[in-house]
Amino acid sequence: MRIGISLRTSFEVDDVRLGARWVVERARAAHDARLDSLFVGDHHVVPVPYYQGPAILGRLLTEWGDRPFGALFLLPLWNPVIVAELVGTLAALGEGRFILPCAVGGGAGQFAGVGAGPMGERAARFEAGLDIVRRLLDGETVTADGPYPVREARIAPVPAEPVEVWIGGTAPRAIDRAARLGDGFLANADLTPDQAREVLDQYRERCTTHGRTASATAIRRDVHVGIDDATAAAVAEPVIAAGYRGFDPSACTYGSAETVAERFREYAAMGYTDVIVRHLADDQAEVLASIAQLAAVHALVADA
Repeated sequence: MRIGISLRTSFEVDDVRLGARWVVERARAAHDARLDSLFVGDHHVVPVPYYQGPAILGRLLTEWGDRPFGALFLLPLWNPVIVAELVGTLAALGEGRFILPCAVGGGAGQFAGVGAGPMGERAARFEAGLDIVRRLLDGETVTADGPYPVREARIAPVPAEPVEVWIGGTAPRAIDRAARLGDGFLANADLTPDQAREVLDQYRERCTTHGRTASATAIRRDVHVGIDDATAAAVAEPVIAAGYRGFDPSACTYGSAETVAERFREYAAMGYTDVIVRHLADDQAEVLASIAQLAAVHALVADA
């Protein structure tokens, strides 16, 4: 099993440079912990500082080295030619290979704020946009109609390696879309362990139906790793008790390196190839300490 990290890029700070520095420090710590992949998210029209994924990822690559990396794109919110250009540039900046996580997105305010059209059209926009992005990344010159009427579009640089597409989602139609169109699958962070097993079984069934084989099956987990179980609980449990993101508490993972590794091995036994962690804590020192402990978790699950 591989362990990657999705870095938080939104902070309520008076000095916006401070939040940006925290993201860089976390990327450096993830590199030092020998984590397997690095990702940033995608959100728009946010009332607090949110460091946009493609821009900050370019900075983080100076800390990251030659391991895989990627930026989430909520494709219906983007022009697909711009997405392909950003991916091509980021792939050229990094030493590792680019992974493209993508999803349909949500939030009517977000869609209205960027002029992305009705949310009811997002699935069609996602599929049309992904087709254009992939063709451009393959070096094609693309003309298309539909929601993205582009003419004779092409990009440079084109990634030196094929870009692996992971599609996220939980609803049955989203799972089918991931199996039909994606290289890999990214399960949501809010799933309980039982739901995670069920969703993966559904995804595998849809892959069989569509004659597809997944390159990766990943799940996002929100975590805190301490030097022991008590230390981890002291940080994580108040956050969870306060209603963290509306999650069922069992969707969150915390404890010593041994305890967290045991939980991650359970996901490996279900068939997940990757756990992509996000941190429960807000405090920078606590997050950096947890990332350092993930080095031990990584060593314990490497052969799972």
